[in-house]
Amino acid sequence: MRILLVNDYVDQGGGAELQVKLLRDALRARGHDVRVFASAAGDPPRAAADELCFGTLTALRTPLQAANPSAALRLRQVLGRFRPDVVHVRMFLSQLSPLILTALRSVPAIWHIVWYRAVCPRGTLLRLDGSDCEHRTGAACLREGCVSARAWVPAMVQHRLLQRGVGSFDRVVAVSESMRARLGRAGFEVADVLRNGVTERPARPPLGSPPTVAFAGRLVPEKGADLLLRAFASLDGDARLLICGDGPERPRLAALAGELGVAERVELTGALSPDDLERRIARAWVHTMPGRWVEPFGNAGAEALMRGTALVASTPGGAAELVVESGAGATLPRGDVTALRAALAERLADRERCEAEGARGRAWALENLRHDDHVARVEALYREVTRR
Repeated sequence: MRILLVNDYVDQGGGAELQVKLLRDALRARGHDVRVFASAAGDPPRAAADELCFGTLTALRTPLQAANPSAALRLRQVLGRFRPDVVHVRMFLSQLSPLILTALRSVPAIWHIVWYRAVCPRGTLLRLDGSDCEHRTGAACLREGCVSARAWVPAMVQHRLLQRGVGSFDRVVAVSESMRARLGRAGFEVADVLRNGVTERPARPPLGSPPTVAFAGRLVPEKGADLLLRAFASLDGDARLLICGDGPERPRLAALAGELGVAERVELTGALSPDDLERRIARAWVHTMPGRWVEPFGNAGAEALMRGTALVASTPGGAAELVVESGAGATLPRGDVTALRAALAERLADRERCEAEGARGRAWALENLRHDDHVARVEALYREVTRR
């Protein structure tokens, strides 16, 4: 089968980009002819993409998100030359724009939604104060201050073009039940769910001292690392907190650790390679996903279960679904620092409990989250849409 994977980026280092590369490699290993179409935004050049169009991280990105003629023209050329049996689209509203949708009308196409940009210009469905936004995309985005006056018009153009062009997709799927429900509340109905997969890896070593809490992800407000810091600061004992990742919130988190008097027990590692991340985070007793938003899926949480680490996650959200189904930890209301503190305290005081929850999580992940099984489900979806 000839398959074209479409994503805004392929080398930005995020979970969405990693999933595209994992899927590409797995499909190729199964004998498919797979190519990746992406923007050339960023530096270094997009080495992992087979086909590139114009993209930028400069101020031009704002109008480009509404209409990227280069992406539409280039995609038409690729479709004509490669003639894929199916096109699998993930992220396209940060660079490629809805202009690509007209080119997809002549080929079976799937949209695998991994964030909330379809219904929210910020992509989070959160107000600036961190509370849920229940407004539909429109004037409220400008009135609430979520979008600047300069960016509002391109955002509205993008939204209108998306509404007109979404019918080009034969199937639209989300990465979790929680995400599907949140999209539905915002007026965007999605019929099916297709979770991400996780690369199978060896189990982590037995837990040692000191008790360690881990967080891994982009350091942005919706991920809630500051809530984790506040919960951790009131824990007694010699526990440590490992915050892996980078982003605009990193300086503020470092300052907050100092203000709370826990800087000596907190390590902010910055960005790590996948191997370095795995090596550092394997010692954690519990992994946390304390997000303010409804986490679309939670790649970091799924990876924690696969290595055999107990998981504490905010609900609702994709990561909380993993906890509930696996029985490998605890869920807590979004933004509830007190509940987060209690869940961490219970686990850091009980090594055997963490080992048992981690073991349950790993067994469940091996049965339900293996990337090979995910690829088989993706292939089945491809066959379904091509038959249509």
